[in-house]
Amino acid sequence: MKKVLVATEKPFAPVAVDGIKSVLDEAGYQLMLLEKYTSVDQLKEAAAKADAMIIRSDKASREVIEAAPSVKIIVRAGAGYDNIDLEACTEKGVVAMNTPGQNSNAVAELAFAMMLYSLRNGFNGASGTELRGKKIGIHAYGNVGKYVAAIAKGFGMKIYAFDPFLKKEDIEKDGVTAIGSIEELYKTCQFISLHIPANDKTRKSINYDLLKLMPKNGMLVNTARKEVIDEEGLIKLMEERADIRYVSDIAPDTRADFESKYTGRVVFTAKKMGAQTAEANINAGIASARQIVAFFEKGDKTFQVNK
Repeated sequence: MKKVLVATEKPFAPVAVDGIKSVLDEAGYQLMLLEKYTSVDQLKEAAAKADAMIIRSDKASREVIEAAPSVKIIVRAGAGYDNIDLEACTEKGVVAMNTPGQNSNAVAELAFAMMLYSLRNGFNGASGTELRGKKIGIHAYGNVGKYVAAIAKGFGMKIYAFDPFLKKEDIEKDGVTAIGSIEELYKTCQFISLHIPANDKTRKSINYDLLKLMPKNGMLVNTARKEVIDEEGLIKLMEERADIRYVSDIAPDTRADFESKYTGRVVFTAKKMGAQTAEANINAGIASARQIVAFFEKGDKTFQVNK
């Protein structure tokens, strides 16, 4: 009997765990549950007994992977997977997967929640501004980006997108204007919604030279990763331009500096919460279980990220 470890420092909702268990029970697999653990040793001990793992923001580090000789697949319940050591997985013959699209609507809705909160000055009663008629640029037109575009249409915004991995016609079939370069996107749009992964090419790529191109009253919306932001460059720009705002559900390393210097111009959530909805929680968890079953039963590696 295959043993599947669900290791979550921040647990899934009970209904999500029930859904995962139902999928595994049907396949004849055993669910192992490790919730609210407090040390890597606890995770290693549990992983050592498993054939597969489902994690959320938990770290599947080399140390953990090497402590789990029977694990053949690790699924990150969510889109981002920089919390999995892909190199270690590949060396050990472990398939690493994510669950793209399951959290997308939740992340997109949060982006607009933060935009509105900032534009309405934290709902403090002071006069704010509206989204209708404004230009929004979607940096990376993937699953989340498409939901952002759909919501932006409802607000009556003018929508632009840049994605070097997509054809122009694939973007514009959704009624979105495809932009040919990152620089043009930032120069054109008052609002930029970030959806790029953190990797060697993108780390600190959102820098001063790029951000300074933004038009007056620009707002950078980050529901991606903090590592893609050049914090020094952003601080420099916000020092020079009192019209620039930054909202993010990933607090920067220099959060205290941002909040003390630019009161009213930054919004940071208490923790990364783009996927923190009941629906996303359930969708990602159940998708993870289904992917594990499909991998063992059919050899399905559709969502493998360490190819």
